[in-house]
Order: sequence, then structure tokens, then C-alpha cells
Amino acid sequence: MSRRLDRKRAILVQRLSIAVAALWILYVLMALFNASGSTSSPRTGNPVLTNFSAIKGEIARIRVTQADGAYTLVKGDEGWVLAESGNYPVIQDQIDTLLAGLETLSWGERRTSTPERMSFLSLGDPREDGNGTLVEVFASDGAKTAEMITGRRNQYTYARMPDEMIAFRVRGELPPMRTREAWLDLDIVDIEPSAVSAVRLTDGSGQSVYLTREPGSDARSFRPAPPYQDYVVTNPLAVSTTALAVTRLAPLDVKPVEELTGRAVSRHISQTFDGLEIDLRAWQQDDGFWVTFRAIEAGEGARRARTINDRAEPYAFRLTEYDWQEFAPDISRLVEPAAEETAPLPPSDFQP
Repeated sequence: MSRRLDRKRAILVQRLSIAVAALWILYVLMALFNASGSTSSPRTGNPVLTNFSAIKGEIARIRVTQADGAYTLVKGDEGWVLAESGNYPVIQDQIDTLLAGLETLSWGERRTSTPERMSFLSLGDPREDGNGTLVEVFASDGAKTAEMITGRRNQYTYARMPDEMIAFRVRGELPPMRTREAWLDLDIVDIEPSAVSAVRLTDGSGQSVYLTREPGSDARSFRPAPPYQDYVVTNPLAVSTTALAVTRLAPLDVKPVEELTGRAVSRHISQTFDGLEIDLRAWQQDDGFWVTFRAIEAGEGARRARTINDRAEPYAFRLTEYDWQEFAPDISRLVEPAAEETAPLPPSDFQP
């Protein structure tokens, strides 16, 4: 009996110790993020960028700086673009979210005024290798009209003025701003797999093949067509993968086509049953794997090609190496010439 009571007491003491430790940790965290002893502030409820509504119509560019680099969103004649990506268009919904967020963002509870604790809220100054994000707004004349440092920790957004060491939790939403690539509107080609009728390939060795299929057939129905009708498919899965590669085109980044060096290593021309053609070339560069492409279309529906070319022709697009390989296959691993038929040998006891 005494052993059982001792065990119960030990369990009780253990649970009480855990509870005390948890309360102590909670106390430390509260002290850490509320060193001033108060969360109230005259700013609470006021806009973070007090003059943003007044200057919103005059904004010419927004610069976002982080410790590992910076990028600039520029308002052009036809919409917002990313300067560091050759003035490539950005996703309009994200710009709308950013502008609305900057306008409606308001101060919430005051969190800390201790400089050493800014990094705990992702509010370190990125110009000093801190982990925050500096947002600067400029007018068309180059004047800076608004700025703040913002950061996110768990589900909360925090902000402070760059020249102050007073951190606040803020109310409102901002789009993700950690990477330049996340702003790029790279959804250019939208083709369903069932729409692809044919593909013409030329690899780095100069070998070519033309593959077609009938409407309604499955992905593994591509077969060599004239003048390659005597070739046979040796790897149906690899053939269907490269034949439908354009339907999975998913660029990661973009740069002006003038920055490419050397020559393309392969050519991949996709055709659809309704007459759209995507002529793509694959490039291997020191900074990754890139493709360039243009659309060709005849007749009244040529507006699809124009829409694609307005975005695609001045630029090169970076892919993962895995995706890039689908546009630059070794043709000898897809098809091969059919073996020549030879007459059967006569039996050993044949007499002419």
C-alpha cells in the first residue's frame, strides 16, 4: 500500500513541477515581448503609414529590401513590373493586396522597445543584416513618401518605423514579400494535355523526330510520323512525357533574352489540334536551365499567340533541371530506326 501511495505522490509532484515550469516560461515570454510593462499606446488604431491614402495615386515604385537582397516594383504604363527581372509583369492581385495592405495597416499592441529583441519579431534592420523587411515607397519625382520595417512571427504581423526601436503588432494583411520570384506572373501558356496533337524535336546532336497522335487517344499514343514513319518508339513513357511537356511548363524565374549566351541546345515544337504552335528552345547557362519560346497561330484565333508572345518573346525563363530535361531529351533514347527485314536462311539440307 505504501509503495502505491509513494508512486501517486511522485506522479503528483512531477505534474506540479511541469505546471510550474510552464507558467515560468509563459512569464518569461510575456516579459520578453512586453519589456515596457504596457501594451497600450497612443498609436494603437492609427494607420502605420499615416499619409499613404493621400499619396497612393502618386506612387511610382516600391522598394523591398531584405538582408540577402532587394527588388523594386515599378508602376509602368501597362501595369506594375519588376525592375530586377527586366521589367517583367508582376501578379496584379498581389500588387492590389500590397497597396490595400499598406493603406489599411494599423498599429496594434505595443510589444517591445528593446533593440536586442527586435529580431525575435523579425524586425531587424535588413540594411544591417537584420531579419526584417524594409518597405520604401517613392513618388515619380524620386522622393521617398513612406517607409516601414515589417516582419512576421507565427500568425502575427509586426512593424516599426526604421528610425525607431518600438515594435508593434499590427492589424491588417500584407502579401508574402520574402522572394522576388514570388511576384512574377509566370502563368503564360495554358494548354490541356488532350489538346496536344504533335511534337517536333531536335536534340543537341542534330537528330530530329516528328511525333503525332489521333484526337481522343491517350498520352502514350504518340508515334513517329513522316518522314520518320519507319522509326519505332523504344520508350513510350519518355515519349509521352516530352510530347506533353508544354502542358506542364512552370517557370521559376525570368530574365531578358539578351542575357543568354551561346546557342540553344535543343528545339521543341508543340502543336495543338486547333492550330496553336509553341516553338521552344532550351538553353543551358552558368546560372541554370532556361527556355525561350514563341507562339504561332494562323487565322482569326491568332490573338492567343499574340497574348503569349507579348509576355514571352522578350524574355528567357528558368526551369528546374528536371523540367528542362523534358524539353531537351536525347532522341536516341525515345525512338530508333526499325530493323531492316532480312530473308530467312534456307535449311541446312536445302538443295537448289
